[in-house]
Amino acid sequence: MQTKDLLIQTLERAEERFLETLDMMTVEEANTMPDPLLKSVIWLIWHTARTVDFQIADLAQVSPLYQKNGWEEQFALELPSDTQDWIHTVEEAQKVQVADKTLLIEYLQEAISFGKRYIKELEEQSLDDIIDESWEPAVTRGVRLVSTIDDAVMHSGQAVYTRRLVIRR
Repeated sequence: MQTKDLLIQTLERAEERFLETLDMMTVEEANTMPDPLLKSVIWLIWHTARTVDFQIADLAQVSPLYQKNGWEEQFALELPSDTQDWIHTVEEAQKVQVADKTLLIEYLQEAISFGKRYIKELEEQSLDDIIDESWEPAVTRGVRLVSTIDDAVMHSGQAVYTRRLVIRR
């Protein structure tokens, strides 16, 4: 198995975990923050889809799907378009709500597919290309992909935990 295959498989497993978790919840449950310090399943999935989308778009040097394909308008969140969701306050995270899970599912699936296509098209040796010299050590394409996919895996596990807390209530 090549490195690219491992990256794709790991991304697919995070997607499966998110979809299974969301399938087990009502939209009201999925929008619930079970604790002021724990974000909702909806926020976790939305944030992960955006992270994959924006990081891959940056690597591919294209516009993010969120803006290019109208997801920003469809979500119509009361947040600035350049929201830095990785540092959302509780109040900002509470603004990430959906009335229909289908919207979130479709964006997640499109972002994951975008990531998988990008990885499939890479030459294996390009994973060693330095893409960001502002860090020490400099960041390679492979390291950025691992970081992005690791974020998806971490948040998919958090979504499972959050679902259990919400359902238990």
